[in-house]
Amino acid sequence: METSLRAKSREPSKDTVFVEHRMDSNGLEKVILKELRGFSAEVYLYGGQVTSWKNELGEELLFVSSKETFKPPKAIRGGIPVCFPQFSNYGPLEQHGFARKRLWTVDPNPPPLAAVNTCKAFIDLILKNSEEDAKIWPHRFEFRLRIALGPQGELMLTSRIRNINTDGKPFSFTFAYLTHFQVTDISEVRVEGLETIDYLDNLQNKQRFTEQGDALTFESEVDRVYLRTPTKIAVIDHERKRTYVVKKEGLPDAVVWNPWDKKAKAMPDLGDRDYVRMLCVQAACVEKPITLKPGEEWKGRQQITSVRSSYCSGQLDPHRILLHGY
Repeated sequence: METSLRAKSREPSKDTVFVEHRMDSNGLEKVILKELRGFSAEVYLYGGQVTSWKNELGEELLFVSSKETFKPPKAIRGGIPVCFPQFSNYGPLEQHGFARKRLWTVDPNPPPLAAVNTCKAFIDLILKNSEEDAKIWPHRFEFRLRIALGPQGELMLTSRIRNINTDGKPFSFTFAYLTHFQVTDISEVRVEGLETIDYLDNLQNKQRFTEQGDALTFESEVDRVYLRTPTKIAVIDHERKRTYVVKKEGLPDAVVWNPWDKKAKAMPDLGDRDYVRMLCVQAACVEKPITLKPGEEWKGRQQITSVRSSYCSGQLDPHRILLHGY
């Protein structure tokens, strides 16, 4: 009887609200996505950026800087910024490109995607080139972004970028979902799935190395671009006994970053101790830029899932996590 009552309580009623539009204290529009089991996500139209993702217990799973003020034209520090048309300083544009500093709009004509069939908590956004953008990146584009909560609370971001140049010219870009995971203590976190993978070390002038350990752990600053990585990566928070599973499509690389203490203190929009409770693991395309001819479209997708793990003194089976996502 108890099971049937619980199942019934998860059925949507006519009063169920899956998508809610709000304004924050600075007058910025944001969208709240809610899933029946209690998961939720917060999306700002400024930057087209996810700034919160909570589980069914209301626990925050994404990191946002303790100094973040949510005031344009500064980019939001934390959550999941979208890096386009350039990741970091891998090109001539400003770091991480301009998409994270633009005001996106709700897409009136979104393309059909499978996510609609499995969830009702989603929002479709669109960003188009402006005269301001053309001064620094002279191309016409349409960037469609769907952000959705799945039936198990998984957070899904799907990007479609189309070249709509009328001069016949192709364009190239690099890309990343700059995901800031909330962790309990960075020194007690490990990343699995990157073993034996080559990476570019941004702390050593982008020199190429090969990952030697059976997992990546953290004792100092890390800023690496792992190349041609598996489609699944596990981020294991020992202390919280929680595992984040990152699943990606169309994004061959993965970026891992933590600024550690000295750099954190030097960053004006990051708290001195914020580095302890955050880790960036980003689905990305960095090494080989994506090139689109006029009329061509690229699609890239990231899905992140939070699962309870029994990791304690090596008891977690990483093979099970990476293969099955739980």
